[in-house]
Amino acid sequence: MSRRALEITPGLMLRAYSAGLFPMAEGRGSKKLHWLDPALRGILPLDHKFHLSRRLRRTVLSDRFSVTADQDFAGVIAGCAEPAPGRADTWINDEIEALFTALHRMGAAHSVEVWQDGALVGGLYGVRIGGAFFGESMFSRTTDASKVALVQLVARLRLGGFTLLDTQFLTAHLARFGAVEVPKGDYRRLLEAAIAVPAQWLPAPDPALLEAEIRAMSVSAPDQPAHGA
Repeated sequence: MSRRALEITPGLMLRAYSAGLFPMAEGRGSKKLHWLDPALRGILPLDHKFHLSRRLRRTVLSDRFSVTADQDFAGVIAGCAEPAPGRADTWINDEIEALFTALHRMGAAHSVEVWQDGALVGGLYGVRIGGAFFGESMFSRTTDASKVALVQLVARLRLGGFTLLDTQFLTAHLARFGAVEVPKGDYRRLLEAAIAVPAQWLPAPDPALLEAEIRAMSVSAPDQPAHGA
């Protein structure tokens, strides 16, 4: 981790992501950003190695939630920045929020929103370059909301021809879906290949195609218990 030596702009952010770096703040109130380049990188497979439980697949395909993309980027990043159970602080400071909002306006950052009874209850956001999507953060205000957002993201990425979903770090939550850690050198090779892919971001894909993609996802066994975000 190195301290910032120059002003970070949206253009610099995209160049940094293309080189395998990403910025974080030490806390919500921090005035400084740092570049991170972990020795081990978390990635979530977009092929048959991605899996979900039967229970979660039923939830995703039910009418319990409605899901959109790029409809409330500001709401999603604000949700990701707010305190949550087990997380009193966040790495998303005002500068991070402004930079990603600028990237969204440029068409380089995207959000997935999960709604229930007209209220935003979960979501995630990230950056795309070519066929690589860099997942930044997710949040949930009710059970399963962030999980639904993740499954919906993966379905859209698969339909759009993406080949890499970068999760930055590996967590127990992501490991349930098949996420793994890869050494920095392997990640850089995957990244170089992915950013050369002419993938397409699909904020509103054909509902029938989206449902078919979700149904085609590998199912883990046994089902995961119905708890968590």
